Amino acid sequence: MSSRFDLKAQLRRWSQPLRLLATTWWRRQSPSRQDRFATLGPLISVLLFLAAIILAFWYLRNEEIEREQEAVKRDTEIAQKQIQLRLIENQEQLVRIAREIATRATDTHDFNTQASTWARDRPEITHVTWLNNRRERRASVSAAGYQADSLMALEGSDPSMPAGHPGSAAESAFQLVKERRQPAYSQAFSDANNTMVFQVQVPLIDRTGFSGVLIAEYTVEGLLRYYVPSDVAVRHAIAVLDSRDMIVASTVTPMPGQKLKKPSIFHEVPLAPAFNGLVLRGQGYRTSVGLISNTLFWMVVALSVLTVWMLLGTWKHMRRRMQAQNALINETNFRRAMENSMLTGMRAMDMESRISYVNPAFCAMTGFSEGELIGRKPPFPYWPPDRYEENARLLQQEIQGRSPAGGAEVKVMRKDGTTFDARMYVSPLIDPKGKQTGWMTSMTNITEAKRVRDQLSASHERFTTVLEGLDAAVSVLSVQQGELLFANRSYRLWFGADPKGHAMLAGGKLGRSKEDPDHDEEVDDYSGLPAQPLMEVGSDPREVYIDSLEMWFDVRARYLQWTDGRLAQMLIATDITARRRAEEQAAQQAEKAQVTSRLMTMGEMASSVAHELNQPLTAITNYCNGMVSRVRNDQIGKDDLLAALEKTAKQAQRAGQIIHRIRNFVKRSEPQRAPSQAHDIVEDAVELAGIELRRRNVAIHTYVAQRLPTLMVDPILIEQVLMNLLKNAAEAIDNAGLPVSRRHIELRVVPKHTPELGANIEFSVTDMGPGLPEEVIERMYEAFFSTKADGMGIGLGLCRSIVESHQGRIRAENLYNGSAIVGCRFAFTIPVEIPRHEAPGTAQNTAETP
Repeated sequence: MSSRFDLKAQLRRWSQPLRLLATTWWRRQSPSRQDRFATLGPLISVLLFLAAIILAFWYLRNEEIEREQEAVKRDTEIAQKQIQLRLIENQEQLVRIAREIATRATDTHDFNTQASTWARDRPEITHVTWLNNRRERRASVSAAGYQADSLMALEGSDPSMPAGHPGSAAESAFQLVKERRQPAYSQAFSDANNTMVFQVQVPLIDRTGFSGVLIAEYTVEGLLRYYVPSDVAVRHAIAVLDSRDMIVASTVTPMPGQKLKKPSIFHEVPLAPAFNGLVLRGQGYRTSVGLISNTLFWMVVALSVLTVWMLLGTWKHMRRRMQAQNALINETNFRRAMENSMLTGMRAMDMESRISYVNPAFCAMTGFSEGELIGRKPPFPYWPPDRYEENARLLQQEIQGRSPAGGAEVKVMRKDGTTFDARMYVSPLIDPKGKQTGWMTSMTNITEAKRVRDQLSASHERFTTVLEGLDAAVSVLSVQQGELLFANRSYRLWFGADPKGHAMLAGGKLGRSKEDPDHDEEVDDYSGLPAQPLMEVGSDPREVYIDSLEMWFDVRARYLQWTDGRLAQMLIATDITARRRAEEQAAQQAEKAQVTSRLMTMGEMASSVAHELNQPLTAITNYCNGMVSRVRNDQIGKDDLLAALEKTAKQAQRAGQIIHRIRNFVKRSEPQRAPSQAHDIVEDAVELAGIELRRRNVAIHTYVAQRLPTLMVDPILIEQVLMNLLKNAAEAIDNAGLPVSRRHIELRVVPKHTPELGANIEFSVTDMGPGLPEEVIERMYEAFFSTKADGMGIGLGLCRSIVESHQGRIRAENLYNGSAIVGCRFAFTIPVEIPRHEAPGTAQNTAETP
């Protein structure tokens, strides 16, 4: 008795810390969580009980299935062992008979007698046959024990006969026995009676080697019928399956027309010792209903589900009550926090105009504490003394329900005596029963807002004055509605109040008005566009011509969000008519200057041109006079006459080419860019400049790189630039009186690529003249600046204009040898697009001398 008491005391002492820990944890939980745990406890217990019942049923059924699986395995292996012993015994008898045949101790008559006796005791064998090595039948005994002439005939179509066809099972076994000299089993096949059989073939080996085979043919059904124990066949179904998993024979005959399904409990073993693809399968039977079909199981499940459903209903009901309670607490706390954190002052009055509630924001605005305001009647402490009558009148309006909807603007006095502007909104205070219990007032400090509003008003007035004074037209158009939202004085002067002027400046129609007959509510070109990206991205300036005004405008546009949130487009259009006309006049004057420069160039070269033309004309005169004299004296033959005429024609053609080139160079035409080759431009320019160079005894060397890309230029203008540069270089060399070694010019055309200019072609003219002073280099592009006594100073200026009109650049630099100037180099570039497969090449040609 004492030992039992000591054990209880010891258990109580060990469990005391756990009990203390559980009690502490339970007390720390909130009442709602304690209610939740108290509800979830029975629910968890029921779920655990249901899980235990299901596991028990599942365990018992699995144990029964395992016992049945073991029984099937045991019976299948017993049947396999019985069949195996029978096959081994028969194989040994056949080997003995084959040995007697090979030693010639048995002839065909003895074989028939011995085989008949042996086959009658073995009902599973259909026949025993003796074949020689040429597959010829020596003897054959059927299961009935007699010799059948039609059995195993080589000439027939008996599938049991190894007739040499590689695809038959008998032939495959025959070849295997012949190769290995050992007994072999064939694959299962259907014999002449459509019975599934297989063969065991025993080789006949004599002194000469392989002399034939001894064949015994088994029926699969006979093996199952006679050698599967009856007690095994009663307990389980035993079947033989082929390599395709098809049933060959079975102890249980299936119902006709039913599709066989693979059993859930089975065991498969090979049909030893044949190992010919046949499998022995034992199939078990279910001795009990399944878990799903068990009535007791479903009764337990139904009762458990009912209990769980009731517990869940109770838990949901308690949860809804807790949620309602928590929602009420949260709503009260939220309202209190919202009232305390609001920047708007809140004041409540009862029906007797007594203050019943103020929030912290109201106390902070007025400087009075809650105790100083609660219970006070008019006049209130925050009323300025000089506004008692006005505030009393406003209070009466509030009580009578005539307070303005937009609120009333009042002056409020703080506790320290300072005042501020405020706006008060008054509404009736209604209780949950729909009865008015007082008035609710909200107050907002508008001192800063009023000051900002006044400043914005003044700023808007100044901004409007600036926009109205602009010479540019400023307009704002709603994108969706096509409504003109703003237009300054210049816009109204030019376009009136018509939004079509904005559309013309924008280059198309923006938006659609509802009055537009073509308006389609289903179509909105801009409503789906995000406003912020449109407002952040501006548009490039455009120049627009308005036919009705005959004026040019520089238009700049951008999207913005109007004051009411609509997407709008603002345009600023500046009148540039005078500038465009000046540019047109400047272009016309530049064109005239280019033609004048070409005429001046040819005027300066007039004597050289006359000398150049005099040579072919003199040659023509001499040829003609010579031919006339020789014709009169009959001293010329036909061939000589033709040769003289050809030379005369060639000189005339040369003179015509000179005149044609000069005419093309000096004729007046509009600048026209066309695909041009640098080699052709250089060739024409050198041809024209060669006249002046030969007159001044100056040589020229040209270098044009191969495979240059095509230029998009006006070839006449580029020729004019090259002519001016070559002529200036020749004049500089001639006027300096340089020796012959320095009287030459180099013209180079090469491709280049720089990070600043990109891909371009550079034309450079280098002379060995005296160079240019620094002050001349700085001013040489100025209009009417020239270092020549009779120069007009427009040549290099025109060259620069022509090059820059082709987006190129021109530069000049002196060449130095130490500190001495040894020449001057003019170079200009023309931008091109060089395809990737093209590459600069070597020199194309040429060297010309005077």
